[in-house]
Amino acid sequence: MPVNIPVSRRCLEVTPFLAMEVMEQAKALEAAGREIIYLCLGEPDFPTPGPVVETAVTAMRDGATSYTHSLGLLELREAICAHYLRRYRVDVDPGRILVSAGTSPLMQMLFSALLEEGDEIILPDPGYSCYPNFIQFAGGQPKWLRTRVEDGFQPRLETVQGLLTERTRGVLINSPSNPVGTVLSGDQLKRLAQLPVPIISDEIYHGLTYEGEEHSILEFTEDAFVFGGFSKTYAMTGWRLGYLIAPPSCIRALQSLHQNFMICANHFVQRAGIAALRECRQEVEHMRKAYDARRRYLVQRLNEMGLKVAGSPVGAFYVLADARHIDGDSKRLALAILEATGVALTPGIDFGSGAEGYLRFTYANSLPNIKKALDRLEIFLRQRTD
Repeated sequence: MPVNIPVSRRCLEVTPFLAMEVMEQAKALEAAGREIIYLCLGEPDFPTPGPVVETAVTAMRDGATSYTHSLGLLELREAICAHYLRRYRVDVDPGRILVSAGTSPLMQMLFSALLEEGDEIILPDPGYSCYPNFIQFAGGQPKWLRTRVEDGFQPRLETVQGLLTERTRGVLINSPSNPVGTVLSGDQLKRLAQLPVPIISDEIYHGLTYEGEEHSILEFTEDAFVFGGFSKTYAMTGWRLGYLIAPPSCIRALQSLHQNFMICANHFVQRAGIAALRECRQEVEHMRKAYDARRRYLVQRLNEMGLKVAGSPVGAFYVLADARHIDGDSKRLALAILEATGVALTPGIDFGSGAEGYLRFTYANSLPNIKKALDRLEIFLRQRTD
């Protein structure tokens, strides 16, 4: 007779990742013979740059398959420091950098380090759907900051100040943002850096900005936590390589967590990360220009179709489009579109109640596929409104 094995409450409270659920339903339709166009996941459609692959293969053949320092290879951390000095004119000590298998485990460790039971993190609504799960799993409470479409769904200092309490342990920002693609200006970041609690800045999409200049929070304060990585900009999602830059007072505690829970990032993948930073600027620029062309086409077509694009998407590879006039239930609408057209989109509700009724499109797919998807969607919308 099967044993009834209980699952912990905190595990059961982790909500499904709807972008993945839509993709999995799309895969089932594809397996049944349907042609599916995936505009639901933020995964680059470009191959990983050649120098990265070649470096990894050589590193494995040369025996780079052992443990490394728990903070990460010093050479990689120094390359990250050189990147910040060149791009942002910020001098970062390599001892403040913790390298891991992507930014997700680093988020889990950071919130575990910052939060006692009931402590709060202020985070934007809408925002990346996994943020609240990381916070709650560590015993904290998300303190929702309802942002406005006219602000590009980015936080305003005055609104943040109104949410601060004695239990606030940080303010989470994301620029360029997922799901909107908007970018915080240097002036906005400078103002946020004056808050009496640390800024936790998710900068994973840095390097993918198409208009204006992107800034790091580290230009304005050292007392911030910054997530960065290689998945998006260098088309290295499956390589699982990310890093956290932390204030000096916190790095030892985070290192101890990493030693226990992760030990270290893969040795040969760290070698590949060094090659990405030092040798792949040309490949990144090629991808950035292609994304920009797709972005411009997608925004224009969506607006022409009556799906008004939210904010000013000038970074990452996402567009959030308002579909509330078609169906206020974004999950129901996304699944209806998938079934009728074979186009996989992410429902806005995946990113919080502030995006309910919206649909997120990713342009991490080829321009011909985006055109085909929008042609199908246009027919679908015409039939829905006739």
